[in-house]
Amino acid sequence: MRILSRLGTMAALLAALLVASFLLLHLVPGDPAVRIAGLNATPEQVAAVRHRLGLDLPLHRQFAEYVMDGLRLDFGRSFRTGEPVTGVIGGSLGVTLRLAAMGITLTMLTGVALGIAMAALTREGRRPGVETAFTTGTSLVGAVPEYVTGAVLALVFAVGLGWLPVAGLADPAGLVLPAVAVSLAPVCVLARVIRVETLAVLAHDYVRTARAKRLHPVIVYGRHVLPNALTSALTVGGLIFAGLLGGAVVIENVFALPGLGSQLVQSVMARDYPVVQVVIMLLGASIVVVNSCVDGALRLLDPRTRTVSS
Repeated sequence: MRILSRLGTMAALLAALLVASFLLLHLVPGDPAVRIAGLNATPEQVAAVRHRLGLDLPLHRQFAEYVMDGLRLDFGRSFRTGEPVTGVIGGSLGVTLRLAAMGITLTMLTGVALGIAMAALTREGRRPGVETAFTTGTSLVGAVPEYVTGAVLALVFAVGLGWLPVAGLADPAGLVLPAVAVSLAPVCVLARVIRVETLAVLAHDYVRTARAKRLHPVIVYGRHVLPNALTSALTVGGLIFAGLLGGAVVIENVFALPGLGSQLVQSVMARDYPVVQVVIMLLGASIVVVNSCVDGALRLLDPRTRTVSS
């Protein structure tokens, strides 16, 4: 029953996202047909655009056709290029997926390792200076907007040192700086969560007993600490993924990457509404599906969540 409930919740969220993307064209102030045809268009030209978009149909008929076209993966043509929308966003989707994959990998590996290391250094009130520096540093770095982080990284490592390309994907290393920029703030958040969870685990009696028996630290941390840390990372994984996608929209424009973020900004500026609708649907659906998968995985891996839900 819980699986059906989760699937129902995910379906409801996706349906709400579908309605929101459909209403986008109608909620923008003014007549969409006039905005698309141009202010100098004749009434006949505006009427032709309205008919081509189906805006002369009743709203429920428009929504029904929108849903049916979506099920056929027919999202119309771009107003800007005249190409099918699926072709316009096809290449952009691959860039964003690569950037998100690199970002989430960097976030998980660095955040978990840093959190466990800081917990080991500051357990039982040790090294208060290190704890203060860690807390202050992660708070400051985590509060810096992605576009500032990206600009600083590009200035230092691309322009100043010349180690990495400053923009574009002509060089295979073109995604390194964007991935670091988009993952820096999530790393700070995750590291603080992992440190708190690790300190709580280290305070348990069974961990104290293991350390009293002088078991190797690799065994203590690998057997007792790491599983709890991974569960905590999974708990905030959905939020981190959503933050990464939001940051990717900004970072792609900073580093001139041809991803969904750049495509979204260009389409908004050009009033290319079919592309805007599909990009919003893709980003929103990705967040909904990932959060649902994370929640399901967490219930399987952590017995505490199953106990609470029952």
